[in-house]
Amino acid sequence: MRYDISKPSAPKMPTLGRGTECIKILLSQVSKDNHEAFVPMFFPVLGAHISGAEFQYPDNSWKEPTGMMANLVANSGDNKGQLAPVVEAICRDFRQHDREEEGKYQAWQKLEKSKGSNQVKPVEPQVAYRFPPSDTTRAGFLKNAIALEAQGGLTQYFNLPEVEMADQLCGSHKHVSLLLRNVYDRARAGALRATKDGITGNPLLRACITISSNPESTRRFYKYELTNGTFGRMVFSYKPRGGRSGRIPRQGRYTDEFYSRLDEYLARLELCKGRYIIRPLNRLIDSLAQDMATLADLTDDDVLFEMSHRSLVSGWKAGCVMWALNGQTWTKSMADVVEWLVYRDMWSKMQLFADMLGKDTDLLSDVQRRGPKNMLDELPDNFSQQQLEALRTSIGKSAEGTGVQLRQWLFRKFVTYSCQTGLYQKTEEYLRGVKN
Repeated sequence: MRYDISKPSAPKMPTLGRGTECIKILLSQVSKDNHEAFVPMFFPVLGAHISGAEFQYPDNSWKEPTGMMANLVANSGDNKGQLAPVVEAICRDFRQHDREEEGKYQAWQKLEKSKGSNQVKPVEPQVAYRFPPSDTTRAGFLKNAIALEAQGGLTQYFNLPEVEMADQLCGSHKHVSLLLRNVYDRARAGALRATKDGITGNPLLRACITISSNPESTRRFYKYELTNGTFGRMVFSYKPRGGRSGRIPRQGRYTDEFYSRLDEYLARLELCKGRYIIRPLNRLIDSLAQDMATLADLTDDDVLFEMSHRSLVSGWKAGCVMWALNGQTWTKSMADVVEWLVYRDMWSKMQLFADMLGKDTDLLSDVQRRGPKNMLDELPDNFSQQQLEALRTSIGKSAEGTGVQLRQWLFRKFVTYSCQTGLYQKTEEYLRGVKN
């Protein structure tokens, strides 16, 4: 495993090499202190530009890049607002599409008003927005999904400057879980809508969402969503409070040259149609799944293992987007970014919610953050069952689970057992590989 997510410092982003040029172009417009926190936020808005393409996940299911969701978490005044102009730059084509849709509606209004009461009224057009306002209601969201499906299955994209705005989009906070899960899974709305014109459609919920919030509001919002799947489906990018540099961070100038270079990559997303299998990406996800199982065994943490499943899917979707951006070719640098995205998401979740996971606790004003502890790393190279049992109880785990954990370590060849000494010994394979 390349990254240790038990540390308070974030996993360091790999060097952006061949195949990640679009990401570097976008990062050129934000201050350096935001680079690592912003990269996970780019993929939902980029993924919303791909329509009519499906990719085969390692489990043989077919998925679209839609349903990508990411939450940027940083303290107030930590320049989260730099994300909005990057989003606007990526979504200029969405804005143009929406202006044309509004033009159709205005033309209909003008024609409708010109008709007399005894004349046949023109049919009201279905207006579809690619980039709806952040204060869109649940009814508007569903109506827009119907219109976008009629236009060929397009994805709507939302950029919410406050996490609480998701309540309005979902109808109320009690509906957040269901709607966000349906969006992630590309499910249908689940209910037909009755209007004065009759029964309307039950569309596929194609949407991508980015959210910005501070740590306190984030913890309050997701407090009751930690065990129902909503939490795991959301990618988190946590930016810890930085030092007092005394320098004002600079944003980009968004020149014509920048837009010209960016548009070349956005065109590749629009042209990506059909069904694809990205075999090196799938091999990477299979390998990362093994790493997640290893990490769960070393930490004896079922919650972490369950969270990892959807972190892998989210990282895989980001890989599909990079593959399309790179002219439908794969590179090692892209693989490095996918791996980092998975670990950064896991690290962010543990930094923000570790004290709340699996517990019914009230919100604390200042909590001790923890990451998953590699218990084997905490033990000497030769140790007894009693030493592991003592370590487990010291970090709040049951003594009864000691035997099961040792059997897992033996099965994975992390340790060997000596009948003569009654001690367990870390294997050379573990010391060379997993630990490093």
